[in-house]
Amino acid sequence: MTEKTKTKLPSDRAKKILSAIIDNYIEEGIPIGSKKLATYNRFDLSPATIRNVMSDLENLGFLSSPHTSSGRIPTPKGYRFFIDRLLQLQPVADDQFTSIQETVTQTKSNSKDLATNVSSTLSAVTQLAGIVTVPKKQESTLKEIDFIPLSEKRVLAIVVINDSEVENKILQMKRDYTREELQISSNFINQNYVGKSFEYIKNDLVDQLKETSELAQSLMNDIISIADEVLITQKTEEYVVSGENKLMDFDELADVKRLKQLFNAFNEKQQLLQLLDKSISTSNIQIFIGEESGYKILDNCSLITAPYTNEEGSIGVLGVIGPTRIAYQKVIPIVDITAKLLSQSLK
Repeated sequence: MTEKTKTKLPSDRAKKILSAIIDNYIEEGIPIGSKKLATYNRFDLSPATIRNVMSDLENLGFLSSPHTSSGRIPTPKGYRFFIDRLLQLQPVADDQFTSIQETVTQTKSNSKDLATNVSSTLSAVTQLAGIVTVPKKQESTLKEIDFIPLSEKRVLAIVVINDSEVENKILQMKRDYTREELQISSNFINQNYVGKSFEYIKNDLVDQLKETSELAQSLMNDIISIADEVLITQKTEEYVVSGENKLMDFDELADVKRLKQLFNAFNEKQQLLQLLDKSISTSNIQIFIGEESGYKILDNCSLITAPYTNEEGSIGVLGVIGPTRIAYQKVIPIVDITAKLLSQSLK
């Protein structure tokens, strides 16, 4: 393929034929040939003329022939051109809008329930797999800490975070500690680190260890463990996927081996989190078509995402995953309005 062919754009007639092929393939999921296209009222062209145009579109990389038949299907490049230049978005249906609105207004913020409820609604409305990241928490700062001795060399650490969030941690110690010994440690922390982030506390305690007694060192090592656990909770990003089984309804994704790999990717999370992270820093809809995602397991899928926000900015991402023949004209507005309604409810 020459450089000239690569940069050549389809004619207006070719654009109409490309749109018709994509519309038909999204609806039926089977290759479409020139004879069928010739029956469309929008074309006053012979099958031979349409066949020539389809050949040009194939040379441009917008269509491919999955079999030896004359039928064509869109390629990721064809979908991308269609979305960027030809797509006409459809308004969200009233019943869909109501369903989304009820979900986001009835869901508490900063919880896994939010991600679960919204992803389920997205899946139900689009008939695709819904995906929503759990909202990122604000930076955790210490308000108060206390230690209570338990039996069998254990200590209960009660940590008050930010204004009112309480976390309880049970520490397995190397020996039993008295209430007085633990009080000394909690007093030290509360006097020196209230209002500080746990990352700051962790780093500063390491420096303080060099100047403390053996007993205080032992206690502070356990305090550092507490800070580590809080930081891990703070930084662990999760997402919820709902409606994965709906992907089995699409022939191109119904291969058992392929589905197993896709579901494993949902469970392992790391790759998808990296992909979703690309969306949280933007204010726009993001669409990854097939190989655009950079992950081979998603080569036959499209991911449509949008960030959602609160007063402090973007705190998560929501979207849908389906085959590349997603009904983009319907699904993009649904993802967009869901992100906007959720953002409004969190402010």
